[in-house]
Amino acid sequence: TLRLFSRVVPEYCRNLDEADILDNSFNLIFAFDEIVALGYRESVNLAQIRTFVEMDSHEEKVYNAVRETQMREAKNKMREKAKELQRAKLEQSKRGGKPMSSMGGSGGFGGQGGYTPGPMVGESTPSEPPKPAYNAPLRKENKAMKLGGKTKDVDSFVDQLVSEGERVTTNVQAAANGGMSKARPAPVNTEAVHITIEEKLSLTAGRDGGLQNMELLGMMTLRVSDENSAKIKLRLQSGSNKSVQLQTHPNIDKELFRSKNVIGLKNPAKPFPLNSGVGVLKWRFQTQDESEMPLSINCWPSDNGAGGCDVNIEYELENPELELSDVVISIPIPHGSGSPNVSECEGDYTHDTRRGMLLWQHPVIDAQNKTGSMEFSMAGNPDDFFPVMMSFTSSKTFAGIGIIDCLDTESSAPVKFSSEISFVADKYEIV
Repeated sequence: TLRLFSRVVPEYCRNLDEADILDNSFNLIFAFDEIVALGYRESVNLAQIRTFVEMDSHEEKVYNAVRETQMREAKNKMREKAKELQRAKLEQSKRGGKPMSSMGGSGGFGGQGGYTPGPMVGESTPSEPPKPAYNAPLRKENKAMKLGGKTKDVDSFVDQLVSEGERVTTNVQAAANGGMSKARPAPVNTEAVHITIEEKLSLTAGRDGGLQNMELLGMMTLRVSDENSAKIKLRLQSGSNKSVQLQTHPNIDKELFRSKNVIGLKNPAKPFPLNSGVGVLKWRFQTQDESEMPLSINCWPSDNGAGGCDVNIEYELENPELELSDVVISIPIPHGSGSPNVSECEGDYTHDTRRGMLLWQHPVIDAQNKTGSMEFSMAGNPDDFFPVMMSFTSSKTFAGIGIIDCLDTESSAPVKFSSEISFVADKYEIV
């Protein structure tokens, strides 16, 4: 009996902690009730307990099947009645009568045995119920399309909570709008000339050191919204890494870019397209040199001799010119091992029980905060804590490419512009 109890608990609780047990408390109580009744063990196995807890009733299935059959037969009868009425109208029109007058009780067809005016009025009633049954879903769909709106249902629900003594704050409105108010980024003030620089990094490194693969892809996009600022050229700031492969758009003057590091059209008299993002420059960098890593991570799990591991993890910013924001280092946690015992941590950490991850969080990692360490212990094997993953954002490019100024092609006068830079980790793993 105790073995069956021990097998039932992991069946409904992936993580054997208090929060997970509270979430599945009813399922556990139902399962325990199936194992023991009045202090005596029932003759059941795990598969039967799973079936009983799911409440899979054969009688309910039979009842639902009979109900569906009855509804199907009722619909068929309604269709037959509608066809009979349609045939009656056709015959009536062929004889030269008016369909509307026959429904009103015209005496010209009183000699017909099966289609007298009285039964016609009575039989027309069953054909009307399908209309509200058909229109009701349409009204529901139209109502459901009003996403994010402050509807009367939300107001009535809030009023009901207030009447029951609940404290309702302004966060209810944000929840009614889908909870997107916090996730919405701050608006960027864009000028008539707006330049977007995006970089995505994909990196895989070994746990024992060494860089397996690192690839950086970058793109510069130009968007012009005023025809008076369409004839321009961009003077760029190039990075110090000569291994970065640069490629310009076919309409860009390549010789001007090589000699003066300026982005301009081959035909200076031709303007840039209006109100459309044009990729003018893209670059690629690939290496296996470990010194090129933006941030090195060293995860060192060791067996503590008590069936668990002591895990030491540290990071170091290899490129002091970078500034990484919203850094999250994710360490896998073995399922069913409980919460980690964190003894030392520089920064913040959270235990995501749903994903089975220990999230080590840092708002900013820069030259003033270039190193950090964390130490925790828990049950598991050293291989359970890999792969370590990292995500971040940055407003500085890895390749060092930037915009110095924007000039008018004809007069070389400065043109006001805005720029937006994004450097993110598409994949960053220590395997």
